[in-house]
Amino acid sequence: MGSRSLVTAIVPNWNHAELLESALASLRSQSRPPDEIIVVDNGSTDRSSVVAREAGARLICLGQNRGFAAAVNIGIQQSRGSILAVLNNDVELEPSWLEQLLDSLGDPACWFATGKLLRRHNPQELDGVYDALARSGCAWRCGEGRLDGPSWQGKIRIFFPPMTAVVLRKTLFERVGLLDERFGSYMEDVEFGLRCALAGCQGEFVPEAIAFHVGSSTFGRWHPEVVRLLARNQVLIVGKHFPRALLWRYAWPILVGQLLWGLVALRHGRLWAYLRGKLDGVRAIPSVRHPRAEPQQLAKVLRESEELIHKLQRATGFDLYWRLYFALT
Repeated sequence: MGSRSLVTAIVPNWNHAELLESALASLRSQSRPPDEIIVVDNGSTDRSSVVAREAGARLICLGQNRGFAAAVNIGIQQSRGSILAVLNNDVELEPSWLEQLLDSLGDPACWFATGKLLRRHNPQELDGVYDALARSGCAWRCGEGRLDGPSWQGKIRIFFPPMTAVVLRKTLFERVGLLDERFGSYMEDVEFGLRCALAGCQGEFVPEAIAFHVGSSTFGRWHPEVVRLLARNQVLIVGKHFPRALLWRYAWPILVGQLLWGLVALRHGRLWAYLRGKLDGVRAIPSVRHPRAEPQQLAKVLRESEELIHKLQRATGFDLYWRLYFALT
């Protein structure tokens, strides 16, 4: 499939021209390079536009920061390829990354494929592999902060494609919709993955496809705006997708999971940003609420995803957050 299909790479960008330059160089160096590279720039004030043009990418300038989701959507709409590779501007790819993931898409039942993300400054440590969502509306980037090891070696079926570095069929967006721009940045890919799971559109984790990620290069990991957006979007996932019956059924896990995340924010001195995010989320629920799934269908997806979190946490050592969550729920 990889040799016959037109492949477009989409790179959303906001400043950090030096990272963008590395990302584009790693795309051009692929054993099977993309046929088209699109850089969607969210109003950068540095040399990003120059870097994109010098790398031979098609540059789309938005003039202002409209968020990750909007940038990806514009790239999708402007792309020529039937296969799309979406990656952050702070990712470097091993030369076989794209070829490995395209091989997985040779299976017509596979809608997307993602590989192993390692931390660029400590390649023995995982930045993450794929996402999973708990009943609380809180997610885990599975493997984050763990040493690479047996738990992350085999190919498995997944439903939550992390948009950090992923290859997807363009028709997937026709089937489940584009990214929800109301989520802006952070967890927009988890919400998209939930729609994939509800539609039965599965993907594959391919551990041989390696990418290196700087992570949190835009604001910093515990920047107040990052915490606010995460706290808000945890509420929006619940508010958008959970039918009333599941809101009552999962009231305790939702309360526990989101309050525990507040304690994590407090530990990093970001309680005010967390509270602002929750308030913003509650206010926005009426504008996003659109539960489509039957309660039994959504419950099954969440149960399987949460069981995966528990299995991987138990195998690799519980984070305090997840230890408390599972103990209390």
